[in-house]
Amino acid sequence: MPPGTAPSTTIAADLPVQQLEVSAADGHRWRLHAVIPAEPTVCVLWLPALGIAARHYLPFAQALAARGAGVFLHEWRGHGSSSLRAGRDCDWGYRELLEVDLPASEKVMEDALGSALPRVLGGHSLGGQLASCRLALSPRTAGAIWLVGSGAPWWRAFRRAVRWWLLIASRVLPWLARVNGALPGRRIGFGGREAVGLIADWAATARTGIYAAPGLQTDLEAALANAKPTIDAVVLAGDWYAPTGSLHWLLGKMPQARVALTTLDDTALGTVADHFQWMQRPDAVAATLMGGYPHQEPARANTGRAEGFGGDADRLPPSDTAVR
Repeated sequence: MPPGTAPSTTIAADLPVQQLEVSAADGHRWRLHAVIPAEPTVCVLWLPALGIAARHYLPFAQALAARGAGVFLHEWRGHGSSSLRAGRDCDWGYRELLEVDLPASEKVMEDALGSALPRVLGGHSLGGQLASCRLALSPRTAGAIWLVGSGAPWWRAFRRAVRWWLLIASRVLPWLARVNGALPGRRIGFGGREAVGLIADWAATARTGIYAAPGLQTDLEAALANAKPTIDAVVLAGDWYAPTGSLHWLLGKMPQARVALTTLDDTALGTVADHFQWMQRPDAVAATLMGGYPHQEPARANTGRAEGFGGDADRLPPSDTAVR
């Protein structure tokens, strides 16, 4: 067991779940949930959605590990095992997540499994967005990105029924966070208790379609444009949070990426194909993502491949038909 590892726990008859202690340079502490098979073929660092604690992805981690992946579930600052909670005296934004926390988790993951295995940085919703930004900032982090139910929140990338809600939310949510010292996400049904700076960064992208973070020295848009990862993206057919148009806007920022896109519906998942239900029935998503790795299930047939989605709005699918 690597140094800093707490005693393992076990879920049902699945693989043991290790708790790996992580400390960032600014004193923030949390635990990585690690599920590692005897002979992993790939190493995955998984980033949760906004407001979701890492432990909720344990069924997904088990499904990936059963197919040969060594999986490490990152914990967002302010949630789950994190030592911090957002408030008037405790704030952060994308910069801290990208430049302080993620490098620390990457280091612990490498200490646990070494650097020889292929590495994937993946995420759900906001996690997929920040996985893309992190790999753009640090290309050596991983060779591949996995996206599930993810896409840029730019309001124009959504169908009409949603876009005006997003535009309003991008202005109201930062104000609400400032007034309360943190966003009361549980009360309003959007995220959890989120830091003022984090919501400000999210809202700026929702309004402009551009990724940026105060204090970040690197131009995120330029870094994304130069990124050359392999991307496997899963669209959930009934997911209004991250419809196809939203995903295409995110992918369009990485025109040099090699992209495989799969849409999963209710039948494929065995549950409702929305933003969250797949987390309880993750086998189809895990099989899709692991299809390209050795000694695993055959590659899926339902994959549309595109080389470098365009980054212009007129290249998006029509917003009113983005969700099918």
